[in-house]
Amino acid sequence: MSITAKELAAMLSLSEAAVSMALNHKPGVSTATRNRVIEAAQKYGYDFTKKKLSPMKGTLCMVIYRKCCVVVSEKPFFSALSEGVSIGCKRAGYDLVIRYLYEDEDFEEQLYLLSSSAFSGLILLATEMEELVLKRFSRLHIPFVILDTYVDSLEYNSVLINNIQGAYLATNYLISKRKAQPGYLRSSYNIGNFLERADGFYKAIRANGMSTAKSVVHRLTPSQEGAYEDMKALLAAGEEPASCYFADNDLIAIGAMTALKEAGYRFPEDIAIIGFDDLPVCEYFDPPLTTVHVPIHYMGEIATERLIHLVENPSALPVKIEIGTQLKKRKSV
Repeated sequence: MSITAKELAAMLSLSEAAVSMALNHKPGVSTATRNRVIEAAQKYGYDFTKKKLSPMKGTLCMVIYRKCCVVVSEKPFFSALSEGVSIGCKRAGYDLVIRYLYEDEDFEEQLYLLSSSAFSGLILLATEMEELVLKRFSRLHIPFVILDTYVDSLEYNSVLINNIQGAYLATNYLISKRKAQPGYLRSSYNIGNFLERADGFYKAIRANGMSTAKSVVHRLTPSQEGAYEDMKALLAAGEEPASCYFADNDLIAIGAMTALKEAGYRFPEDIAIIGFDDLPVCEYFDPPLTTVHVPIHYMGEIATERLIHLVENPSALPVKIEIGTQLKKRKSV
């Protein structure tokens, strides 16, 4: 007679929930516990006929760091990144656990919990993370890959967007279509991605023989609601908009467009605008938003592949992988 999951739990002094997670390869238990449960299940004749199981290679953890919670949130971009990481883990035979790290909580305690959780490796979503915070992860002695940021002074494995290329393509396209100096809807939060997009914007301005000092720049909150309120306030104060804009992300672009439309401006007749990220809302906005497409799922998958390579090849040298972008031309230009 085969053993039941309940009997396995009693025999191993584990909760029934822990045994269920282990048998069904769900996150929530360590790799050691998972393998212990499966080995015992095989030894004592647990019925695997409904679902053929084999021990997973290990458990990876995606750590989502939040500082201001304005840039990194449950927005489609970051959800798609998590999905890409999950796809990569499943393909390679690794479990995935997602943890959140908050700057305003006990950071050392959070790091200790990560280091004591028997993870094979970490994918660190470091969009909002600064250099000093990033350095503290080297003390964990666990292989990790930094996702969505890069720091020149640190020799870590990184996977990120080619922000300079994307912003350059967008700005150059605006200039070619409008024959005018583009303005810049710039994020009021100076994270690495936005700073690199600023480099790409000004690089395109200079390449077209224009003065960077002549570009109208509006500092807006990098959320749809925040950008709307900020642009509405600028217009109320008498600000004259430029004839075209590059925006640091789609949410800034859509928030600003909403305020400008309320003020009577038409797109693209009066003002043209390009965003960045290619969120699903871009296709359904009126008019559909021209934007820089980022292959988000692919980015998450590549980060996972790199981490697994580090787990299985500990002496591998660090690399920086930049994911290329494409311009999605729609009706806002």
